[in-house]
Amino acid sequence: MSLLSMTGFGDARAASDDTSVAVEVRTINSRHFKLSLRTTDGYGGLDARIERVLRGVIKRGTVQCNVRLRHLSTVEDFRINAGVLNQYLDQLQAVAAERNLDESLRLEPLAALPGVVEELSTEAQDLDEIWPLVESTLKTALADHARMREVEGAALADDLQRQIDAVAESLDRIEPRAAGVADRYRARLLERVNEVLATVDASAEPADLVRETALYADRADISEEIVRLRSHLQQFTEAMAQDNSAGRKLEFICQEMGRETNTIGSKANDAEIAADVVEIKTALERIREQIQNVE
Repeated sequence: MSLLSMTGFGDARAASDDTSVAVEVRTINSRHFKLSLRTTDGYGGLDARIERVLRGVIKRGTVQCNVRLRHLSTVEDFRINAGVLNQYLDQLQAVAAERNLDESLRLEPLAALPGVVEELSTEAQDLDEIWPLVESTLKTALADHARMREVEGAALADDLQRQIDAVAESLDRIEPRAAGVADRYRARLLERVNEVLATVDASAEPADLVRETALYADRADISEEIVRLRSHLQQFTEAMAQDNSAGRKLEFICQEMGRETNTIGSKANDAEIAADVVEIKTALERIREQIQNVE
């Protein structure tokens, strides 16, 4: 089976000489692709590229993606503003002279004063330069995310196959039972008619019973529905084995199986068939719930 769950999580981290990148990708089920993307301030220009990569891997679902970038500072990224430092020194020395203070001024505490040390690399880096690192980190996170989705998808496939097998087993019981529906109806009809006619000392014409039985047999014939339902079961199994996203196709096939099952239940006036129809509907409901999580 190659189903993918829409629920998953993946993350990755990487760094170059002057930049670190952290990416987190979370997904939950949704009928359509819906993206919530957050990037570090100053790097919003990468959003379109990030979305393009995400859409290339994730076909549908609610996607939450966080991309955090941090510039790794070096000595070259800072400088001492000598003008500001000299102003602090002049003012401090003036106060010391005015009050006859005999204290030496140390540079270390002065460096912590506002404006003395300036950071030069406060703006975001060139987007084209940083993109290769972001792209590779994003793809690593998506690979991690895909592994979780594959595990969840395998569990979904196993459960879906069990439900499909349950439908097939019920259908195996319905098919031979359906062949005798008309005969059982004819026997019941003849018994009831004879009971009524016996009270009035009359008899029924055989041709009338044959005609009524034939009309009922035509209305209660479910052979075509059984054939179509078996075909849908085969299509469902084949769709689960496809390499591409199968969620929407599985939804459609399940809908068609539901229609055939409803028709079988309404046409076949038989208690045992009705019981198996209930079993099929129960399995189909489980299938509907599960394929909501299939991409």
